[in-house]
Amino acid sequence: MDYREILFEVKDYIATLTLNRPDKLNAWTARMETEYRDALADAEGRDDVRVIILTGAGRGFCAGADMSLLTEVMGGTFNVEDLQSGGKEPGQGDGVRDDFRKPYSFLPAIRKPIIAAINGHAMGLGLVHALYCDIRFASDQAKFGTAFVQRGLIAEHGISWLLPRLVGPENALDLLMSGRIIDAQEALQMRLVSRVLPADTLMDAVRAYATKLATLSSPRAVSIIKRQIWDALMTDLGPAVEIAIKEMMASFSTDDFREGVASFLEKRPPQFTGR
Repeated sequence: MDYREILFEVKDYIATLTLNRPDKLNAWTARMETEYRDALADAEGRDDVRVIILTGAGRGFCAGADMSLLTEVMGGTFNVEDLQSGGKEPGQGDGVRDDFRKPYSFLPAIRKPIIAAINGHAMGLGLVHALYCDIRFASDQAKFGTAFVQRGLIAEHGISWLLPRLVGPENALDLLMSGRIIDAQEALQMRLVSRVLPADTLMDAVRAYATKLATLSSPRAVSIIKRQIWDALMTDLGPAVEIAIKEMMASFSTDDFREGVASFLEKRPPQFTGR
């Protein structure tokens, strides 16, 4: 696919997907949606990708929906399902829960860890995409907000389920009902993000963390752990324990388990293959 509104790079087992409309604070368009899904599906299927970074060009992460989408909404021609047409589709593997096959809830179904490097404004739909990432690092210049309620809209795309699990019901209600904008430090206090870093060191720090995941963690184990965590949000303790026992027994016969033990005994970095 000819990418016009994103940048996509793969290097050292890390795929970096950059939303690339910096003059519009990377506001979301139908074309960006198609390119975004296509790039994620590409990264998911590549053996030379073990970690995915999602970030934005310029001063913004994503300022929300572009006016072109809002115009379609106002004109009654918008259908969120239409945004899934064109390009490859990520997160469609076997065993994926129906919960993670919805228009914007598919990031948990991607088998590889996704890190949001939130370099600037993450608003509305931009915040939705950041919330569905597995880990969120923020620049100290980042801002967060929903604004849905200030447009006469509701909590969109499942964040009424996700946001309380990240920041608690009271904070979720505060953010969603007021539509207020918070800075990176308040987001950290709420546990909306994992870390806050100086703007000029954000990407270096995210890449360093991603490199550790890509080189020191078994890709097979990381994939299963990601599925365990997201699926466990939908289940009780008993089924989670049963799945853990099953997956642990399966791990004992893998190449990555043998390599993990060998590298520990030989006091050297592991050379995992994901098998």
